[in-house]
Amino acid sequence: MSRFNSDFWEIPVPPETLDLYSNEDQIWYDSPFHCEQRDRHHAKKQKVLTHVREIIEKELTPVQRRCVRLYFFEGRTQEEIATIIGISRRVVSQHLFGVKRAGKQIGGAINRIRKLCGKRGILL
Repeated sequence: MSRFNSDFWEIPVPPETLDLYSNEDQIWYDSPFHCEQRDRHHAKKQKVLTHVREIIEKELTPVQRRCVRLYFFEGRTQEEIATIIGISRRVVSQHLFGVKRAGKQIGGAINRIRKLCGKRGILL
């Protein structure tokens, strides 16, 4: 149990009470500027996600597409994806992240998405 000096607080609130709330509960005040800034950030994020989803649908192989959907959108582990698709976990990893050969990164859905985003002027 922590101690606090109630004279220091404008409204005396024991720290134990504040510990009951997570940062996501937003018990603080957002100014109109911060709300506007957050909304702009959210709109930009949605625009980028739209482009990334389009790349996933049109530019990846069917297996890469399935691995990306399961891993990033459904939160499955590589082991779970391997079982679902019927391939080894190592191959799932290669479909997602590629493989290093002679010191160079080769293949992988993430590398392909990054390259295509770069060509379209989308910064990730």
